[in-house]
Amino acid sequence: MDTDVAPWLGWWPQAWRLAAAAAVGIPVWLATGVLLKWQAAGTGSWFLIGDPLVAVGCLTALVWRRRFPLAVAMTVAIASTASTLATGAALMALGSVATRRRLVEIGAVGMAYVTASQFAVGLYPVQGPSPPGPLWALLTFPALTAGIAAAVGMAIGARRAEVRSLRDRAESAEREQTARAAQARALERNRIAREMHDVLAHRISLVAMQAGVLDHRGDLTVEENRVLVRSIADSSHQALEELRDVLGVLRADPTRPEPPQPSLDRIPELAADARASGLDVTLTTSLTADPPDVVGRTCYRIVQEGLTNAAKHAPGAHIHITLEGTEGDTLEVSVRNSPAITRNVRPPASGFGLLGLGERITLAGGTLDHHPTPDNGYVLTARLPWPNPTHEKRT
Repeated sequence: MDTDVAPWLGWWPQAWRLAAAAAVGIPVWLATGVLLKWQAAGTGSWFLIGDPLVAVGCLTALVWRRRFPLAVAMTVAIASTASTLATGAALMALGSVATRRRLVEIGAVGMAYVTASQFAVGLYPVQGPSPPGPLWALLTFPALTAGIAAAVGMAIGARRAEVRSLRDRAESAEREQTARAAQARALERNRIAREMHDVLAHRISLVAMQAGVLDHRGDLTVEENRVLVRSIADSSHQALEELRDVLGVLRADPTRPEPPQPSLDRIPELAADARASGLDVTLTTSLTADPPDVVGRTCYRIVQEGLTNAAKHAPGAHIHITLEGTEGDTLEVSVRNSPAITRNVRPPASGFGLLGLGERITLAGGTLDHHPTPDNGYVLTARLPWPNPTHEKRT
């Protein structure tokens, strides 16, 4: 049930509603005039002057029926006792109360209207030798009209409640859509940040490490300097190419196909690039089969992040990469580095590398562990589920 105060109507909706209420009362007023017995001058004067004035007052009171529905309805119902022309106004007031769908209020106003109609019978004596008739006959027509007005009002109230409910649902759906859009934008920003980090962090770390060697090593030969400079140029060029590929995917360029994602088979190449950049890297693998693409891509990113962190935080250290596991069990990836040998200036850390890596591993259903070793080195270990495709097909 609606307990809120209804809003004010505009002048045109208000005017035609009041005109309709007056139009309902006019036939009743004219019928009463035809049947009226002109026994006294006072009665005729009231019918021609007082009755319309009371009706005008009732119609004026209807302007406030939405603000004070019960008070206006009771006042108009009682006032209709002295005015047959106010019958339409009384029925409209009853219908207005009925839109609130409160049975007690509807019953009270309906009783007041029916009672007022009985007093109105005595106000204008009608011609005819026979008595007015039994009480039930006198109550039938007012009760019937009151019931129709109440039923119409309750139907209008139910429709208003349904429209309001639909509007609330639409607003709620719009709010949910806005929240989903904001969440999608946040997820997209995180995805862009993760892709940019995965692509650039490794290359830029190698460039920074090589530039640090050039800055701190004054005893390098010309050939060694040339190799380092060439390696910096190659790493920078590769970083730009990879950045261009990522931006092409993120912009959804239809003319640029999406490059294949690196997987497990690219890890030896990743280790070779790190060695060419000056890192001391060894790779040990005991894998005899290829894991699924999701597991392979995650494994590649784990090794890439481990090499990036080792290059940034442990320059000159030995890095050992281990891949081991069996199909149907787990795949374990370990990147362990010894303590740093040199003390080059470290590049600024983003702080999101391990966080993004942890999200990747969680999505793949694995676990991540990273901590310092007793010899002041560092170890990054991840365990990923390696399902058995043959078992999955059987199940």
